[in-house]
Amino acid sequence: MNLPFKTKLLLLLILMATGCSSMQMGSSGAKTTATGSAAGAHAEGVSPALERCDKPLGTVALAEDVNAPWYRTLNEYKLGSTAPVLRLLAQQSNCFVVVERGRAMDNMMQERGLAQSGELRQGSDFGKGQLVSADYSLSPSITFSSNNAGGLAGTIGGLFGDKSRVFVGLAGNVNFRDASSLLTLIDNRSGVQLAVAEGSARNADFGALGSIFGSSAGGSLGGYSNTAEGKVIVAALTDSFNNIIRSVRNYRMQNVEGGLGTGRGGLQVQPY
Repeated sequence: MNLPFKTKLLLLLILMATGCSSMQMGSSGAKTTATGSAAGAHAEGVSPALERCDKPLGTVALAEDVNAPWYRTLNEYKLGSTAPVLRLLAQQSNCFVVVERGRAMDNMMQERGLAQSGELRQGSDFGKGQLVSADYSLSPSITFSSNNAGGLAGTIGGLFGDKSRVFVGLAGNVNFRDASSLLTLIDNRSGVQLAVAEGSARNADFGALGSIFGSSAGGSLGGYSNTAEGKVIVAALTDSFNNIIRSVRNYRMQNVEGGLGTGRGGLQVQPY
């Protein structure tokens, strides 16, 4: 696509202004809605949009269904597990104390095995009864879609005719990425679902900028496309996490006449 030199220069300056031309630690353009850090009850750099609690409601473990279709879609986008995102959100919110039930559990059990075999130093204190139970399980589910905004290109072409071909090329590569997520909170002792909340987010990705400067620039922007997909999923998870916190703040226990799970529920079937 041949463009006037001034146009190329202007677009290059736009890219440079957004931080694409240099490495920046802590760049705001690279951050998601799950940002900052947490240590115990202390948190720094927390997104102002994140809901917080005055005190923890209990301990929680993250549980992902790695065999679900949505999880395989994440792998296709090279986005990996959502657990680190949810861990950060949960601890920063101070609504839950997070306990490990993931891959690090193997290392924990390895240390206990070394202690039992006598390989660890005296006083290492890896005896039984040290692990904290998980009161709740938090389970995510994600729906992700990417729709090309081809209609936008047609609108621009109709308004400006042949002179619009450059902008039509850009508009034809505008992708609106939508993500929605569900978070489910389960009581581990009873197996009862305590709360469930939906969240959603949308992000627009202008994927055609790279083609203006040739293949080398286009290749460098390919990684940003993946980052945009990741950001919209993180935003959707943050939204659903906020919604579930708003719900549990006003939690009211469900009561079933005759007892919960005793076979005497209100919806009966005809007996023998």
